[in-house]
Amino acid sequence: MDTSAGPSLFPLHRCKTLHLVRHAQGIHNVDGDKNYKAYMSPEYFDAHITPLGWQQVDNLRKHVHECGLAKRIDLVITSPLLRTLQTAVGVFGGDGYTDRMDVVPLMVANAGNSGRAAISSLNCPPIVAVELCREHLGVHPCDKRRNISDYQFLFPAVDFSLIESDEDTWWKADVRETKEEVAARGQKFLNWLWTRKEKEIAIVTHSGFLFHTLSALGNDCHPLVKKEICKHFANCELRSMVIVDRSMIGFDPSMTNYPGKTPSGLDLPSDVVDEKAD
Repeated sequence: MDTSAGPSLFPLHRCKTLHLVRHAQGIHNVDGDKNYKAYMSPEYFDAHITPLGWQQVDNLRKHVHECGLAKRIDLVITSPLLRTLQTAVGVFGGDGYTDRMDVVPLMVANAGNSGRAAISSLNCPPIVAVELCREHLGVHPCDKRRNISDYQFLFPAVDFSLIESDEDTWWKADVRETKEEVAARGQKFLNWLWTRKEKEIAIVTHSGFLFHTLSALGNDCHPLVKKEICKHFANCELRSMVIVDRSMIGFDPSMTNYPGKTPSGLDLPSDVVDEKAD
């Protein structure tokens, strides 16, 4: 690998900006940080975020509004687990919900025993749940999701239409996904992003998914850049990155390129003249 290589250049319409977010602190993180076996506990099934986690959500929300990011994001994608849904709507949702017949809330009051008020779906980007960006699958009850119909009651304005099965058919009690399988699923997710027209996307997901997906990338970068890309995320950490369509997966035309020659005229470049003279 040539780590002394200079900067790379890519057409803008072959790039997307991703704002990667790990969910806020969940109840499973507290005991799991002390004892890894706690992740095996059935009481942490589809873990919700803690009161401290909601403080993390509030602080990240304040940051994305103060830095102007909230106004730039075209789409929010979230893993369909309770802790990621709570984080996504808390950070990127609208302000406090006012009861109206024509607008449903992003989150109902006290969703997941949060003690939080309802969250409005007004003046915020669409939020879509996608199965591909779930956490490392299998064995750990905290990573098993509820039925989608349960989430639809708690998060009425979140779009769950891309999820095919109401029940969780991906999680297995006795089979744990390998790291390679998580990375492959992450690559499939990144390829799927190129089917979306949105250019600036926030993704609310999980530590394991992010680590294994990102660790498979950046091998053509300087080692310090590679380290920056794939180091573990803290709870409610946000990192902004750009992905590049090197393989012509996407098909979005440029919105800013301009063809020139309007009106048309002679425009032989001077360096071409030099070549002809030679």
